[in-house]
Amino acid sequence: MKLYKLSPSPYVRKVHVTLIETGLIDQVELISGANSPLDPDPALTALNPLGKIPALVRDDGGTLYDSRVICRYLDHVAGAGLYPETRVWDVLTLEATADGMLDAALAMTYEARFREGEKFWPEWVEAQWVKIARALAALEGRWMSHLAGPLDAGQIAVGCALGYLDLRHDARGWRNGHPSLARWYEGFAARPSMQETVPKG
Repeated sequence: MKLYKLSPSPYVRKVHVTLIETGLIDQVELISGANSPLDPDPALTALNPLGKIPALVRDDGGTLYDSRVICRYLDHVAGAGLYPETRVWDVLTLEATADGMLDAALAMTYEARFREGEKFWPEWVEAQWVKIARALAALEGRWMSHLAGPLDAGQIAVGCALGYLDLRHDARGWRNGHPSLARWYEGFAARPSMQETVPKG
């Protein structure tokens, strides 16, 4: 299999962590490249018409895209139990919460990167952070027992989302007011799979 990736992408990191945790990392070739919402890589758009990463080319030539789809597929191939049937709806909801945080955090990043000067919309940026703040409060208030349980895809998604906040929005201080979540992340970030996939830029 081939995984098309870009190092700082938190969605790629989710898939990379999942590859390591499922033991499939040696079965996938990691292909890096440059990609931008304004200038998508033609090689990537040939695989994914949305022009987004990650994209996973399977052995049969078919391509999967969207990190949630890819992670679910890898778990299925490996039989790793990251989407346990007894808790699957909780796992999927937690994963969706984390991905929603990433969507908002990326929107903030892109606003600063692509809309400079008078085009920059600070109210939009703050509205995105409000979404993240609500999600952080929900994680702290309702999800800590789940996060403390056996490893699953929801935990991986949350770990990668918090890592992206550290990378791009550290000045916001997401740990403030979320001591239990901060303690959990400290331990989760020490996992070998997380250490091996720390973004470089």
